Amino acid sequence: MNRPLKIFSGQSNPDLAREITDHLGIPLGRSTTQKFANDNLFVRFEESLREADVFIIQSLTAPVHDHLMELLMMIDAAKGASAHRVTAVIPYFSYARSNKKDEPRISITARLVADLLQTAGADRVLTMTLHSPQVHGFFKIPMDHLSAETVIANHFATQIDDLENAVVVAPDAGDIKRASHLARRLRLPLAFIDKQRISDTEVEARGLVGDVKNKIALIIDDEVSTAGSLIKAVDTLLAAGAREVYAAVTHGVYVGPALERIQRSPIKAVAATNTCRPPTPLPEKLQVMTVAPLFAEAIYRIHQGESVSELFT
Repeated sequence: MNRPLKIFSGQSNPDLAREITDHLGIPLGRSTTQKFANDNLFVRFEESLREADVFIIQSLTAPVHDHLMELLMMIDAAKGASAHRVTAVIPYFSYARSNKKDEPRISITARLVADLLQTAGADRVLTMTLHSPQVHGFFKIPMDHLSAETVIANHFATQIDDLENAVVVAPDAGDIKRASHLARRLRLPLAFIDKQRISDTEVEARGLVGDVKNKIALIIDDEVSTAGSLIKAVDTLLAAGAREVYAAVTHGVYVGPALERIQRSPIKAVAATNTCRPPTPLPEKLQVMTVAPLFAEAIYRIHQGESVSELFT
């Protein structure tokens, strides 16, 4: 049976959803979300979903809990409307940092979110660049984990004029594997910064491993939130003799003082993909890389029952 492909968007990132459907050559599905006076949400699909292959696109950005609840309600409504399969497309998966019990009496919230999605009725999850890849193991349903590495590599290759004199930098030891993949792809040397997190918004750089003197430093990270780690990395690299510093990340969350910190910093530019809705108007130092073609191809492959892993080979 040739089941119809239907793609819907929550309220977190409708621009990305429209770009994905444009690549696939299909219209974005019609749905309604309202918030009542008592702060309750109401969702409704405005077209038949019977026996359809449904994909619901929703990044878990601020307000995180409104967007999470909207996604859960849309999944539940789709299953109740007799959709054949429902895939939650979550370009930015919030709570991925809360993946272990490293303190007493806390919630492993990434596992809780995984449980909620499965209980709501999701048959599959499609996401990108989890902060903690082990979150994948919290799901008992198929999960496809995309990487923005090719998009970031292409960005640096086309935007940095003197690329042969650049070095890829991991802003902390946890990012070495990701940075190493990019360095091999671009055929560049690798460096990393040893840092210690003091609080949610403050970090301390303890040392730099690698040579960046008179080099263009290319910072690679999974996300920018308050930009505290990023700015500390920039200061460390310039103090070590780096000529210029650029950064590219998968998720531009940009909360709190992030935009002000970036604008005041000597960093040349910060590029982020559109997994999170970019700020408008776009500040001078920010750049946007689109991952819509990658998500569109992954959705098409899932719909057709083809391999998603081939996107990375």
